[in-house]
Amino acid sequence: MAAIDIEQTKNPYFGGKSPPQYIFEDEQCIVFEADEDRQAPVHFIVVPKKVLPRLSVATEEDERLLGHLLIVSRHVAKLKGISDSGFRVVMNEGKHGGQTVNQFHIQVFGGRQMYWPFG
Repeated sequence: MAAIDIEQTKNPYFGGKSPPQYIFEDEQCIVFEADEDRQAPVHFIVVPKKVLPRLSVATEEDERLLGHLLIVSRHVAKLKGISDSGFRVVMNEGKHGGQTVNQFHIQVFGGRQMYWPFG
């Protein structure tokens, strides 16, 4: 399994000019606050350590990893105190889906009422 380059997380979308401070890390992923362009009082990003540019290139081999990312999202939401009130989980795919970084990731938003349509 190829690992993402930590330099990639210096992208402004992934936290700015210096490496983000992780709020969670395990053997499969990292989680950090979305410091720039926050969309909610709680906004964090879950990134697999495996290079996975887009969800559309995931294979059956990635099934456990993708499930793990959702379980980690739930775990961190609980740590951040938003699991009881609710939260939104977003995965952008490709240009029309709003993906701006060439690494699959999950964004979690909470701490306020979410509305639909999203945008």
